[in-house]
Amino acid sequence: MSQTRERILDALQAQVAQAGPAGATLDAVAARAGVSKGGLLYHFGTKEALFAGLLERLRAHAAADIAGWESGGDDLVSGYLRSSSDAGGDYTAALLTALRLVGTPGVDVEGAVVDSFGLWSDALARHLDDPVLARLVTLVGDGLYLHALVGAAPDDLDHAVVDGLAGRARAAAPAPESD
Repeated sequence: MSQTRERILDALQAQVAQAGPAGATLDAVAARAGVSKGGLLYHFGTKEALFAGLLERLRAHAAADIAGWESGGDDLVSGYLRSSSDAGGDYTAALLTALRLVGTPGVDVEGAVVDSFGLWSDALARHLDDPVLARLVTLVGDGLYLHALVGAAPDDLDHAVVDGLAGRARAAAPAPESD
């Protein structure tokens, strides 16, 4: 994605955070991004396209996080659970902005959130042979993430749950294929 598109989406997120969806006019977003309205419209032809760009960004952040864990050689389950305890970062910023758009006509926030969560569920299901265990890991991660979103820091029991569940998942994961 171009730097200008990214800057416009950053401006959209900031504008929605400050003024809500109604305050995210094309003029306001363009001014915040430091581009002309025509420049914004070149990248996003309508306000709906701008909002759709944000929702695609949400999906892209989830996909990039998963790709990073899968290619890094680290344990995907541990990575997912540990990252679920952290509500900072680009994904959370996009998610919180998207959630503020719920109810905006023509904007399928619910679909984008389900898609982004589904990317993680699918990755965990690929990693674990046991669908029940994969679902449990997903639900524990969702709970940890919700706690992180409301500012509840993980405690010793949370760390024990993450370590225990990750250990069980490692034991249940199929052996890596050898070349």
